[in-house]
Amino acid sequence: MKDSKDKVIDILSEIKLPNSSEDLISSKCIDNIKYDKELTIITIGLNSSEMKYKEIIKRNCLFHFENKDPKSNYEFEFVIDKKRSDSISNNEIKKDEKIKIKNIKNIIAISSGKGGVGKSTISSNISVSLAKLGYKVGLVDADIFGPSIPTMFNTENEQPNYKNINDKNIIIPIEQYGIKLISMGNIIPKEKAIIWRGPMASSALKQLFTDVEWKSLDYLIVDLPPGTSDIHITLSQSFEITGTIIVSTPQKVSTIDAEKAISMFRNENTNIPIIGLIENMSYFKENDNKHYLFGKGGGKEISIKHSIDFLGEVPIDNSISQSCDNGYPVSLKDNYISKVFKELSKNIDEKIMRLKNK
Repeated sequence: MKDSKDKVIDILSEIKLPNSSEDLISSKCIDNIKYDKELTIITIGLNSSEMKYKEIIKRNCLFHFENKDPKSNYEFEFVIDKKRSDSISNNEIKKDEKIKIKNIKNIIAISSGKGGVGKSTISSNISVSLAKLGYKVGLVDADIFGPSIPTMFNTENEQPNYKNINDKNIIIPIEQYGIKLISMGNIIPKEKAIIWRGPMASSALKQLFTDVEWKSLDYLIVDLPPGTSDIHITLSQSFEITGTIIVSTPQKVSTIDAEKAISMFRNENTNIPIIGLIENMSYFKENDNKHYLFGKGGGKEISIKHSIDFLGEVPIDNSISQSCDNGYPVSLKDNYISKVFKELSKNIDEKIMRLKNK
């Protein structure tokens, strides 16, 4: 029994409290370890402000115990620890305590709530358009499992360099078209699938921010994965984010999920300002006539419904998809589509200036 308990304590000592340097043992979170036949029940005591991290801690525990002791069965219970609530230590997670990345003025998260709406296309072209306006821009491909930024920037066969600073390997981002890029698609070979649980993906995301030599940036654009997952929670709770942009197509099946994204970012546990909404694939233009293939005005409707700014429409155009596949964002060209993205970027820049001056 002693050996079993020692093993459990060793594993628990590897599991960090979210946004803290302390682990579950050093923070004195473990209330009880109970052995019931072939099941080990671990009771974790948290103070009231830590309770919002309960699901993250549980997932971390499941991940570590499945890897370290796969033949045993574990169950995790959570209780409010009054002692921890009454005596808040210096290492306790405060609601507003987030990492501010040095020398980055604005971090903008591009989100959608669902896949297939062209979020990565928007992220790529907004990044390029902001750079053409004279800003220093970086782009994080936060879609850990389905990275597409390397394809869109023609860097699929490139890998970032590293340098050692204080015994820590720091990533030097790839630079393409004046944009500093980092993506798991450049770190792990493109033919290999990334098979990770949520905690590992969240940890990788943090490294794409904190272990990268970004130097000085005006804008760091974050291309988020679809949905409202661990990645979104980790980003919103770990870093100071200037704001988020929601991307949707006009039809109801897309706007429903866009509303979920709006709800997530307005939740008290995430709470990121919403800069506005971009409607992608709004219409197809032929001989100066607009054809609304996916319906009309869905993005504007939910913008009004949720009192957020409508930033603009992006039409359906063959040059956009061709440019993405060729690894040369359409915003680098001089055509009417690049002008659409230029106006969008100006709108975003103006909204952020107003947001920061409130």
